[in-house]
Amino acid sequence: MNDLENGIRHAAAEYGFKDIETCIKWLVTSPLTRQEVEILASHLTIGETYFFREIKYFEILEKHIIPELIRSRSGNEKYIRIWSAGCATGEEPYSIAILLDKMIPDLKEWNITILATDINPHFLRKAQDGLYSEWSFRGSPSWIRKYFTRTKEGFSILPEIKKMVTFSYHNLAEDAYPTLLNNTNGMDIILCRNVLMYFSQERAKQVAQALYLCLVDNGWLAVSPVETSHVLFSQFAAINFPDAIFYKKDISKSQRIEEFPEDNPVQKEIRTAPIGLVPEQIIIAVPEKKIEPKEEKIPGSEYNEVMALYVQGKYMRVTEILTDLVSHDNDTKAMILLSKAYANYGKSAQALEWCEKALAIDSLDSCSHYLHSIILQERGHVEEAIKSLKRAIYLDQDFVLAHFALGNFCRQIGKIKESNRHFENVLALLGKRRNDEILPESEGITAGRLFEIITTMKGKEMGHDITGR
Repeated sequence: MNDLENGIRHAAAEYGFKDIETCIKWLVTSPLTRQEVEILASHLTIGETYFFREIKYFEILEKHIIPELIRSRSGNEKYIRIWSAGCATGEEPYSIAILLDKMIPDLKEWNITILATDINPHFLRKAQDGLYSEWSFRGSPSWIRKYFTRTKEGFSILPEIKKMVTFSYHNLAEDAYPTLLNNTNGMDIILCRNVLMYFSQERAKQVAQALYLCLVDNGWLAVSPVETSHVLFSQFAAINFPDAIFYKKDISKSQRIEEFPEDNPVQKEIRTAPIGLVPEQIIIAVPEKKIEPKEEKIPGSEYNEVMALYVQGKYMRVTEILTDLVSHDNDTKAMILLSKAYANYGKSAQALEWCEKALAIDSLDSCSHYLHSIILQERGHVEEAIKSLKRAIYLDQDFVLAHFALGNFCRQIGKIKESNRHFENVLALLGKRRNDEILPESEGITAGRLFEIITTMKGKEMGHDITGR
């Protein structure tokens, strides 16, 4: 019996099927809930990895890509955002954290985001534990051992490295991204290795396009050698490093060869051919009278054109157009779009500035307070972020995503009961909506999808039949 058949047989038993054939027919013909996907993933996905796997990728990051990020961000805005998509049991994102600790002497002064996602909940739990066997160190450089403590159970990663990584469930084929809600926006580097090979050609192209939108301009995408493709990554520039190709987000329309310092190899840039948490009660200060914004001066057609650019992921162009337009009037709608564009572009300081300008004009807009909280959280201002969330809920008690965000905060600081209470509020609100209804401010997440996410996080089904039988 091969691994695939064995995996499906075990999944069939967990689903409640008596034979594998009936299970396969059901899998092919029925849409799966998140819980059902997790069951399948737990039996079929491969967690075969180790620290600094395919070390040539990490050497390129260390010698070429990360040094440039450090140089460009060495002023007031010290931040780096990296996403390990398909992180398995966590060796890859922890390797990134170790590499950054090695490279950046003043690391505590930096705002480092390492998002690590996977579809397999068992892998994510192991990754969050941060406990590994000798097998995870095969082929890895010996110097990384100093980042682990030997225990009876194995090797435990140091707390200061562990806290650098945020693990989260994410389905590249189904979940929304980029979005501020799951922090997949404004990434400098995305590692998505040995993932796309499991998708159909059409699905892989959709994922590649979505990853492109998740990157800042001149951001980098790494895939495995067997996944490199002119067809899949036609919108990227392919950068040919020694022994590996990285994809860079549309830095130029023309072909050229970049000259690097003598201690770095020359790299050829090739354009691919185009083919079709919550603390004690916080007092919320709200003005007694709403300050009326001035009449919008941006014509509807022009705003729609800018919105189309935003949807296409052309965030820099959006900021260029809107900065000029909103500097002459008080169009809060445009200011909020500008703030979102800056956030997706990785410019959280500018995003915060424009969001606060909009709030100064209209302080009773719940969506603006919600956006304010997301940006503050990204910048590490947790207490202020919570206050903004509470203001959003005060202004709109039916604001689903604000309730959900508060639940997440509580869960992150270990207040599970409090978190579940917030999630119960969300579930009650979701019960008033259709499963296919897209939630406001979610950028594509439906009520049904959020229901599945919450029930999984709570560790129970809340009376929901996950098999549908």
